[in-house]
Amino acid sequence: MRKRLFIALAIALPLGLVLAFTINNNPDEKQRELYLTDLVVSSLKYVHYEHRTMDDDFSKKVYSLYLERLDFTKKFLLKSDVDQLQSYELKIDDELEGRTQEFFELSYALIKKRTNEAESYYKDILSKPFDFEKNESIQLDDEKNDWAKNKLELKEAWRKSLKYQVMLRISSMMESQEKAKEKSDTVQIKSFEELEKSARAKVLKQNKDYFHRLEQLDRKDYFSLYLNAINGSYDPHTNYFPPKDKEDFDIRMSGQLEGIGATLQEKDGYIKVVNIVPGSPSWKQGELKAGDLILKVAQGDEEPLDLTGMRLDKAVKFIRGKKGTTVKLTVKKVDGSIKVISIVRDVVVIEATYAKSVIVKTKDTKKRIGYIYLPSFYVNFNEKGGGRRSADDVLKEINKLKAEGVDGLIIDLRNDGGGSLQDVVTMGGYFIDKGPIVQVKQKGKKAEVLYDTDPRIQYDGPLVVMVNSNSASASEIFAAAMQDYNRAIIIGGKQTFGKGTVQRFIDLDRFAPDQMNQFKPFGAEKLTIQKFYRINGGATQLKGVKPDVILPDNFMYIKYGEHELDNYLPWDEIPAAKYTPVASKSDYYPVLAASKQRVAKNDKFQLKEEQARRVKRLRDETVRTLNFEKFQKLEKKLDEEDKKFKDIMSDTTAVIVQPLKVDMEVYLQDTVKTEIAKKWHKSLRKDIYLQEAIHVVDDIK
Repeated sequence: MRKRLFIALAIALPLGLVLAFTINNNPDEKQRELYLTDLVVSSLKYVHYEHRTMDDDFSKKVYSLYLERLDFTKKFLLKSDVDQLQSYELKIDDELEGRTQEFFELSYALIKKRTNEAESYYKDILSKPFDFEKNESIQLDDEKNDWAKNKLELKEAWRKSLKYQVMLRISSMMESQEKAKEKSDTVQIKSFEELEKSARAKVLKQNKDYFHRLEQLDRKDYFSLYLNAINGSYDPHTNYFPPKDKEDFDIRMSGQLEGIGATLQEKDGYIKVVNIVPGSPSWKQGELKAGDLILKVAQGDEEPLDLTGMRLDKAVKFIRGKKGTTVKLTVKKVDGSIKVISIVRDVVVIEATYAKSVIVKTKDTKKRIGYIYLPSFYVNFNEKGGGRRSADDVLKEINKLKAEGVDGLIIDLRNDGGGSLQDVVTMGGYFIDKGPIVQVKQKGKKAEVLYDTDPRIQYDGPLVVMVNSNSASASEIFAAAMQDYNRAIIIGGKQTFGKGTVQRFIDLDRFAPDQMNQFKPFGAEKLTIQKFYRINGGATQLKGVKPDVILPDNFMYIKYGEHELDNYLPWDEIPAAKYTPVASKSDYYPVLAASKQRVAKNDKFQLKEEQARRVKRLRDETVRTLNFEKFQKLEKKLDEEDKKFKDIMSDTTAVIVQPLKVDMEVYLQDTVKTEIAKKWHKSLRKDIYLQEAIHVVDDIK
């Protein structure tokens, strides 16, 4: 019966289709693109959850998505360029069928040409001061702007954009100057003209970096953009992943990688160290520091490779490597000295991605409450013998909390974007004896019910699940199951994200015939293959999960979540699975009523609702003045409004946090983990949402 917990990962494309591809032994990039397109289109046709006909309607969707992503700011292409591209609006399906790519070729040529031209615009515009007394405005919502009819209009759009950037810089510099003046009489006050000149220089540098990154985008980058417009016409969660992007996704899912453990960024043509991961090989070696510039990289005793001017993602490929291998970095230190640093690569564990727990209470509550924070339903599919996974880690935290005799439990899934379906089914089973957790439906098949078949209940006490608008996918499965069983009270914003679909990766190399080996690696396709449904039959798609206790947050008055994405799949429902709630909903009525009264009387939650209305208002006001005096008046008004909201999450006594005894033993031996824990505990103490969740658990009988 245990196998029913698993979803099949192996999805085979029709062999005859793949072998029917025309093979050309010339390893040409355009030929590779055709093969890659064939693989992507075939996977969409035969594996995607929704059957879509590749017709004119499909072509329109691809065209619209691609154009939007190709130039989303409308600062590069002209109206005449768009008119040329629009002639292909109904032909993309025909091109895919005929294995031609005139549309992509034209779009690539146009965007590269216009990008080169735009580089001269910002340099010329920023070479002289702006007139900030002129009464003019800028539309910040690019969707509301039209395509420029000619280069003069385009340059004018750049002028307004750059003027706005400079104005923001001046305002920020003036504010910093005023604060410095309040602290010291010796501060040199710069004139507006001096500030304007300095701001222009900074914006010039910022745009120079921006165009440097644009110049480094190659044909493969734009072709990936095109493929993902094709994918996005099916649904927003189906994507093509080039090999490097797939590697990064695996790292996020597993919480670990093999490398040196340094966060890097591209800065002025150099690879700069931003920070060092605590406990990583770089941290243990001790010589690499934040602020260092990596000039060269060598594999062991091989000749070093110059990284100057290299794209960050390409440089990272040479710096990362297998556990046990040595990398030698030629580094320019902050003091200007040059040093060669040897680091032995190892597995880098990113602790922030894993489940962790503490005991919490408030000064008004009697119970000691266990609190488990789960950032994602992570799993490491690539580690032999099975790597670390979320369901196992959550069970460990539950057992640690039970050992300390907690009186209730909070599972925090806020901002948890989901992950492993198997893990959420397993985790749901910790709180019921046995029964269905979720239903999944594949194209052309009846829904399958995924069960918890383990009769053991790992925790049977009072339970609250915290969610917000960014809780998605597996988080919604767990919250929905606990709500349908009446096993827990769900607490959060007006609803969760609303992602009710299941994706699986297909390694495209596995389905390419041997004759295509010269073009590998092709990367991977992440496909929506199933929709999942609550055990009560309703989909979480679009509607998400509506909490039992709804708390004010910044998203309550704006459109947010799956609804905001292009080409989302519709909401529907199927017959309910057979299940027996563990309690009556009415059992919780007194608890919900008490919470509603508390929230209504809580000044900070009332401020939060007022702040949410302000977020809605500011989001709708997309036109900004470019007159500096008027801008400053508006900024002062907004700053005054801001002041009343700054103290919402400032009370460091809202929540009392107590580390677990077993964790304290670890902290005493590891100062790095101690500092990380202190920062986390500090944020928990100010969390008014957690404070209310504690009160709710305390009220459950």
